[in-house]
Parts: sequence; structure tokens; C-alpha cells
Amino acid sequence: MQLLIMAAGMGSRFGGLKQIEPMGPNGEFIIDYSIYDAVKAGFSKVIVIIKKENYELFKETIGKRVEGHIPVDYVFQELTDVPSFVKIPETREKPWGTAQAIYAARDKITEDFLVINSDDFYGRDAFMVAANFLKSDRECKYATIGYEAINTMTNNGSVKRGVIESDNDNLKNIIESKLEFTEDKILASPLDGSDPFYIEGNRLVSVNLLTFDLSIFPYLKERMDIFFKENENNLETCEFLIPTELGIAVNYGKEVKVLNTTSIWHGVTYKEDTPLVKDAIKSLIDNNIYPNNLWK
Repeated sequence: MQLLIMAAGMGSRFGGLKQIEPMGPNGEFIIDYSIYDAVKAGFSKVIVIIKKENYELFKETIGKRVEGHIPVDYVFQELTDVPSFVKIPETREKPWGTAQAIYAARDKITEDFLVINSDDFYGRDAFMVAANFLKSDRECKYATIGYEAINTMTNNGSVKRGVIESDNDNLKNIIESKLEFTEDKILASPLDGSDPFYIEGNRLVSVNLLTFDLSIFPYLKERMDIFFKENENNLETCEFLIPTELGIAVNYGKEVKVLNTTSIWHGVTYKEDTPLVKDAIKSLIDNNIYPNNLWK
């Protein structure tokens, strides 16, 4: 099993490269704890998706710390990694989204794999749940690990989450949305512009903790062609998002499972979230879930 970490985003709302904001007592980043949990769960290699200009920075920080514990490789998410017919606008600077990020790793991934965000703290149980699913003998290894929406919110602004629609443990759809508190309720505003709706606090949402087998790559190639043809007049802002593509995969007849975890999610969307994450990590260290110095 391999771990694919999406780290090409610059964290504009956070105000910098939040993937390398120290969170642990010895300068550990959130990504360090994710890799540590992945090693514990039996993953055998890490592939990090980054922007080319951040390669040396990542290699000299994260890479240097973890390479003695698990092999690490890097993939660059490039604006030019799109179908040949796409005319990239000169004003486009952002990568094309999470689905394109995953597709960028097609030549590096050789086994069933788990996808995570670099700046989300997922918790040990989530990695164990993902590993057990990938080790199962089922033919299709597509799954999303769901967290209760209330446990993924911040009081400092809105967050982007994939609101899960499921039938028992079978995914029906993921509605990529902006979630925010409205008085004592959670309002979900779909990113596609459709009507907002309220969700309960225990509604499961996707935070890009996803499992796949290698069949995802030809699927994404096919979908990418369709996506860019449909968005030829929206190339300045459109995003090729994996939650949306998973929902479409269900309509293609793919079986996508919704897995539950007992882990508590923590994340940094805004600078004001940082003390809360640091306190949560300190509590886990105090309870002997993690050593005080992670890699020694």
C-alpha cells in the first residue's frame, strides 16, 4: 500500500505554506503525524504531490526527517498536465484541482493507495480503517472515510467539505460545498452554485481521505477530457475535483464505499486554528499516542 499526499496548495486563507507550519513540540508538521500513522498502519511508500518550486523546501524538511523510516518520492502538479486540446489562459495560476493532482501521480503509484491532504490531521484509527480496507479481497478499492461535519468545522470562517450522500455504506454522491455556521446550524453551499441546504452536525463529510486501486487513473484520464471540454469557457476558475468525480464514478457503475472512523479530525484553515491543533497534538502526546519527539 502506498500513501499519496496532496501538498500542492499554498494555503491562501491560512496566509502561507501551511503544510510546513510547526505543530509538534519538536517542530513536527501535521504531515509528519500523518506519515507516522501511515507507517504504523503498514503503508510502504510515500508520494508527495507538490509544486516544483517547493521541492527543495519539502525535501530538506519533511523528506529529511522521514526518509529513514519510509521511502519518499515526489510528484509535481503542473498546469500543463492537461489534454493537448486545452488552451491554458495566461491568467491561470492555480493548479486544476484535487482530481488532477491525483492523476499527476499516475507514473509513481504502483499499488493500491490512500490519498490525504497534507494539512489535515486525520488520526490513527482512520489510517487503520483505510489500510484494512485496502488489504481486503474486494475487487474495487474505492472508498471515502467519513467524518461527522461538526468535528471538521472552525469558528474562524467557512470550510470546504464534500457532503456525503450514501445508502448504508455505499456512496451515492458527494456534494462539494462550503460549510459555515449559521446561528446553531450548519449551512452547506454547493460549489456548483446550486441551492444551499442545512445539514445535521453528525452528517458525514469527506475531507479527502480516499482509497483507490490503479483503475482510478484511466478513469480520471477519460473524465479529464470530458471536464475540459465542458469547461472550455471557464478555464480561468474551473477545478477538477475528486469528490465530484467520485460521485460521477458511482453513476458509471463503480462501487464506492463509505467507511467510518473513530478518529477526531483536526485542521488548520485559518491562522487562528493553529493553537487548537497544537493543543490537540499535545493532548495525544500526553496520552502516549505519539512520542514527544516523533522520529527519534
